[in-house]
Amino acid sequence: MRVRSMLTKTTKTTMALLMLGVAATPALLGVSASPAVADSSPSASPSDDGGAPTEAGTSFRTATEIEQGQQATASGSTGDYLYWSFPADAGQRPTVKATVKLPEASTRKAAETWQIDVYDGLRRRQACQYGAQTRTAASDAASVDLSCTLRTVRAWSDTWANDPLPGTYYIRLTATGLGSSDLGLPVSTEVKVDSKDIGGAAAVDGSLAKPLVPGIATSAEQSDSDSDSTTAALSSIEPDDGWASGWWSDRWVWTAIGGILAALAGIGGYALTRGSGRPSRMPPGA
Repeated sequence: MRVRSMLTKTTKTTMALLMLGVAATPALLGVSASPAVADSSPSASPSDDGGAPTEAGTSFRTATEIEQGQQATASGSTGDYLYWSFPADAGQRPTVKATVKLPEASTRKAAETWQIDVYDGLRRRQACQYGAQTRTAASDAASVDLSCTLRTVRAWSDTWANDPLPGTYYIRLTATGLGSSDLGLPVSTEVKVDSKDIGGAAAVDGSLAKPLVPGIATSAEQSDSDSDSTTAALSSIEPDDGWASGWWSDRWVWTAIGGILAALAGIGGYALTRGSGRPSRMPPGA
């Protein structure tokens, strides 16, 4: 009866410890739930587009800067190369969407193929995970929609890899395979960039010393020099909350939760298996 009573007390203690761990888990999960909420909303959503750009650049160096969440517009001609640039930080998965309003059907001789390309801060063309990057519009179509969802931006990568890294990204929109009679026709375009915050699932052990932003080295030289002859930085855009440091992710929260649950499981297992101790009827030297 004594052994049964001690086992019952041990079982109650173990259950109490496990219930404490289960009760504490939701509170800890609440800390890590906030990054997951960002998965369903853009990382940057300005309240209005009153300051959105209304023109596009014609090269990488003259690319028009836009913020994530802004809808930029521009007018051009078929055959032109239109460029925009935007910032993307570690843990984000950018999606670029573009709409091209085509010329009147009566002025077009054939179908038009439009293509959107995205380049990183090193001007490396980045592959699209999914999306209609190239589309052919019929001769009677009024518009064509394009999209490109990039891979998740990593905080650090090997030098030989082509992984997306934090910094400036370039959008290039153009028509391909046009006949000479279709060149120069007026078009209007709309471009918008949104991102999903992937969180700790995309975290890596490392970070860049500086984001891949044009002119970042020039800006550093200018701050250390007393001369005013240094060329100004070519890019002034960055995420609303600044560039990520690369050391924090919600993996730390999940690691802490796992450690607490493992400790509670160890305590419970020990309490269940340690037994009732030395029987009182056994002599000390036995």
